[in-house]
Amino acid sequence: MNVKTLGQFIIEKQADFPYAKGELSRLLRDIGIASKIVNREVNKAGLAEILGETGHTNVQGERVKKLDVFANEQFIAALKAGGEVCAIASEENEEVIPVDSEISKSAKYVVAMDPLDGSSNIDVNVSVGTIFSIYRRTTLSGPGNIEDFMQRGTEQIAAGYVIYGSSCMLVYTTGKGVNGFTLDPSIGEFCLSHPNMQTPKKGKMYSINEGNYLHFPDGVKKYIKYCQEEDAKTDRPYSSRYIGSGVADIHRNLINGGIYIYPTTTKSPKGKLRLLYECNPLAFIVEQAGGKASTGTQRIMEVPLKELHQRTPLFIGSSEMVDMATEFMSKFSTEKV
Repeated sequence: MNVKTLGQFIIEKQADFPYAKGELSRLLRDIGIASKIVNREVNKAGLAEILGETGHTNVQGERVKKLDVFANEQFIAALKAGGEVCAIASEENEEVIPVDSEISKSAKYVVAMDPLDGSSNIDVNVSVGTIFSIYRRTTLSGPGNIEDFMQRGTEQIAAGYVIYGSSCMLVYTTGKGVNGFTLDPSIGEFCLSHPNMQTPKKGKMYSINEGNYLHFPDGVKKYIKYCQEEDAKTDRPYSSRYIGSGVADIHRNLINGGIYIYPTTTKSPKGKLRLLYECNPLAFIVEQAGGKASTGTQRIMEVPLKELHQRTPLFIGSSEMVDMATEFMSKFSTEKV
């Protein structure tokens, strides 16, 4: 069996980006290295004093877990050391982190990331993940700033996620399909395991936190009832599968087919997920695999970014299921999304 590592694959695909001259390839490798370090700590979390909370609250008003802090620090350190980015935006940091060094002054890229998605599941041994997104800078030189991130998702040049579960997988796209790599711990390398990933046009699973049902828009309530109805012609009812870790839910649906919904609620009228750190990169990946991603009324990647920690609702997954869910939103919901 011919095993192809992440490094080999990136070098082979470098020809797709003649303007990058290797910088994008090195940046993707830097992200791969940081993810290996985070995976090591996730795997031994039960044996070390790294579980639990730090006692601090992040910019989103959420309690910060120790492993959140560790993952954030590792990715920032790797990106700074690599010298390929002029700025970093992290869900854990209120402001943009400029990279002010001689190497990075001429860097072409900025990275936005959620260093540890699903961190509330750490203490109960459920899969968590990292989400990242890469853009070309818009400023001319020097350290980057917030201007470099004020771009629509359509401007992404690469995006991916790492899932830390029973195995560690890195899935990414550069706009030419989606490929998945599984970490082989015996050699310490990500190896190509899921080439040219394609999501089914229709699945049999819907993923949503039904505990918030009473607070959902009418269109979402009606769609959930549609998913639960018996109808042999459309192969319903669908199965409800909700892990509570966005990367894990979306990864499963990407492979098997399904829809993941995180709508607006009466408590979160703008939605809860972050457009820059979570929705845009996941939308880029899923669209490249043949799926769709919407706010419920418009394509996620076409939503203008007006603030760093902007929130949005998300309907993402198999194209036919997303189309049906947005039809329900259009027909039954009066809320502006």
